[in-house]
Amino acid sequence: MLAVTLLDRIGSGLWASVSVLYFTYVSHLSAAQVGTLAAVAGALGIAGAPLGGRLADRFRLTHVLIALQLLRAVASFALLTTDHYGLLVAYSALGALGDRAASILTKLYATRVAGPDRVRYQAVNRTAANAGWALGGLAAAAALTLGTTTAYRWLLTGDALSFVLVALLTLTCAEPPSASRVAATAEGAPATRPRTPWRDRTYLAYVGTETVLFLDDTYFKIGLPLWIAHTPGIPHGLAPLLAVLNSVLVVAFQVPLARFGTTTEACRRLLVPLSALFALGGLTMTLSATGDPVRATCLLTASATLFTLAEMLHATVSWELSVALAPDDAQGAYLGVHGLAQAAQRSLGPLAVTAALTLGPLGWTVFGTAIALTCGIQHRLIRDRLRPTPLSVPPVTVSEH
Repeated sequence: MLAVTLLDRIGSGLWASVSVLYFTYVSHLSAAQVGTLAAVAGALGIAGAPLGGRLADRFRLTHVLIALQLLRAVASFALLTTDHYGLLVAYSALGALGDRAASILTKLYATRVAGPDRVRYQAVNRTAANAGWALGGLAAAAALTLGTTTAYRWLLTGDALSFVLVALLTLTCAEPPSASRVAATAEGAPATRPRTPWRDRTYLAYVGTETVLFLDDTYFKIGLPLWIAHTPGIPHGLAPLLAVLNSVLVVAFQVPLARFGTTTEACRRLLVPLSALFALGGLTMTLSATGDPVRATCLLTASATLFTLAEMLHATVSWELSVALAPDDAQGAYLGVHGLAQAAQRSLGPLAVTAALTLGPLGWTVFGTAIALTCGIQHRLIRDRLRPTPLSVPPVTVSEH
């Protein structure tokens, strides 16, 4: 599955760091249209997270993953066929739905495979993912030196082909056991109805705060590229290079940082430094509006570094808490609802960064401060909900071929 993750992110790295530029210079959309497209596609793709969780509790996980990767491939190829705004939104939404569902199922796969080592497994998985992002981003940056429509289209084609290859690789992965399915089929087991996350107010509130904390994703994919594209004197090629920096830092430090979040209580404590990183990241974005290209580039690099550190800490915190707060007999459903946080921020995030842009440089300070305050809210929210044992998922062993 780690090889699957690497290849998936190489393809995504080709596209994600230049998608805003593609829609701007190839499809000739305005900044408002690009932001709206991302917001609408994200909104329509929200259903992918709970849908993926539900399917994971009913069908073979690897089979569903294969179907979703093929869906993503079709959506990416479809973007090449038109510049019509409505169709671009529709195809982007289809890809977003497949992306969010696949992300949840990949996380669930890791949970079932790694057991009590899930935090470290996730760190290794994110390292592989970001190595892929870095390779794809470097290829994208090289292609941008050509500055042609053909180069943009080849990047999108590479993204689509990566999903096809990922589907083929997934065929070689063994099916992980499901605790809920094993319990349901055990001889003499009483018929019980799994708990539903939709009636769990604390978990739903936790997911709401997660929506805000995941805004670092929109910062890198939408906010930072748009800020660079509309700030005079800053080369457009800086956007994919900062995306590569993000990936390189994650590859280098995600696993070492994971040791600070080996228990649920430790993860809760990490929310304090996490809030400081978000606040400082927003402040350095504000300071980048200096008018001096060199100074602006340095400050944007500093901001990207701070948001990357925040991303790594939040990945560790989110990975552990989302599972620790969920009952063992309904992990798929709960993680599916947790996936709504990432899906929702992909819809609301573009609107948030667009609002930050309209406020001018000070908008980025407001942006970072709002996320920092949400860290404090989450810190208090989950205090009384944490389980007495830090890691409760039983270990399982799954071979991979």
